[in-house]
Amino acid sequence: MAEFPWISAIVLVPLVGALFGGVVSAKRSASVGLVFSAATLFASAALVWRVWRDGALTEPLGGWSAPLGIELYADGFSALMVSMVAIVATFVSLFSAGYFRGGKDSQEEHHEGFFWSMWLVVWASLNGVFVSGDLFNLYVCMELMGLGSVALVALAGPIALRAAMRYLLVTISGSLLYLLGVALLYGGWGRLDIAALGTVGEATGASEVALAMMTVGLAMKTALVPLHFWLPAAHANAPAPVSAVLSALVVKASFYILVRLWIDVFGDVDTERASMALAILGTVAIVWGSIQALRQQRLKMLVAYSTVAQIGYLFLAFFLASTEAGAGVAWHGVAYFAIAHGCAKGAMFLSAGAIGAQLGSDRFSELRSAGTKIAFPLFSFALAGIGLMGLPPSGGYTAKWLLLTAAAKAGQPAVAAVVTVGGLLAALYVFKVVYFAFAQPKGEAELPRASEKLPYTMAWAAFLLALVSVGLGLWSALPMALLDVGLPFGVSVEQGLQP
Repeated sequence: MAEFPWISAIVLVPLVGALFGGVVSAKRSASVGLVFSAATLFASAALVWRVWRDGALTEPLGGWSAPLGIELYADGFSALMVSMVAIVATFVSLFSAGYFRGGKDSQEEHHEGFFWSMWLVVWASLNGVFVSGDLFNLYVCMELMGLGSVALVALAGPIALRAAMRYLLVTISGSLLYLLGVALLYGGWGRLDIAALGTVGEATGASEVALAMMTVGLAMKTALVPLHFWLPAAHANAPAPVSAVLSALVVKASFYILVRLWIDVFGDVDTERASMALAILGTVAIVWGSIQALRQQRLKMLVAYSTVAQIGYLFLAFFLASTEAGAGVAWHGVAYFAIAHGCAKGAMFLSAGAIGAQLGSDRFSELRSAGTKIAFPLFSFALAGIGLMGLPPSGGYTAKWLLLTAAAKAGQPAVAAVVTVGGLLAALYVFKVVYFAFAQPKGEAELPRASEKLPYTMAWAAFLLALVSVGLGLWSALPMALLDVGLPFGVSVEQGLQP
């Protein structure tokens, strides 16, 4: 078992599942999807165990090593992201098994069969992003992930078709900018493997242009303000499990690539002005996204704009890491924020989907005074909101504490203020949902009537994932130790925290 190629297995297993899901009948697609979800979870756990035990791993595909072949690579950062994807994806699969079990007609059965195939393709692509050691292989995985995500958004029907087409335009445009940057690097250095590009020497004008294009392209796919225009409609109008996948996982993949590029490929490029620009945009995203979330009249739209706001935190790290004193803590903080946000936001979208399914609508007018009828999914929503607010004992608290520490070490009180204000704004829009759920109806309005009983898999998947988001704060030592395997950020978290 120790010698088994687990790095490639986490990509191949869900791809095989997608193929099986495409040839079985729609009625059996859920069974196939759940079986291969469990198999992918097992393969992911095995890879994480090997990285934990043996350190960073490299696997040449077909026995051909770089630069002639393609190498897969997994260190602590990769393993942490793979584990986050496996956890969130498992609960998304369980939620989906109940979500698509409503009143069946032939079209809904077709949607269910298509969902499982595309979902497994997206899962495979996500894993491929996190273990790729080659720039072009990253592009291929990104494209598969983007096209699969667009197809999943379109499952919601005509209401989501326009949002899906806009998302398609953005994902293709972002990938094209990234690919142009890859072409510049290959033209200048004649190689595509990330490890080798990090040792080629001093920066050139071509590498600076490549960094600019790749950063803009990946920022589009991550939905950094003002390149976020595609995200709210796509996330809010997609089916609930798809919304969770997009917000919790898909936007993290492009951000992961960006972090790898800045650390491993463009370490010699002067990024001071670029990091300042990203921090400013991140600050605008936190404030503006939170304000927009407060203005929404639909629960899923509120959660979608919350994603716009939370993405801003990710880009603060580039500025904090531009100083030697705050670099180690900043990168650890943003990596932990990515997984904490992934679990919390996945749980939040699943909870919102459960509430919408039980009430028949996710509008706040229907949510008013329905708190006792939707108590369980509402509790899951509030539990996930603890992580977004950054309150102890959640994983969001641990991540924000690291970011605040990095800001203090870098001498940037303004960044610390932004992190604090963002937490307060998050509290406002989370409490808005709770307030409406228990507010009395206006006038003689009839109380909202809950629909049929929520499937157990929907209710418990959201709740358990919310518990994981809290547990990331209670048991943060283990994920932090995993993150330090291979020292992806050059120093361990303990070294970064030293005065």
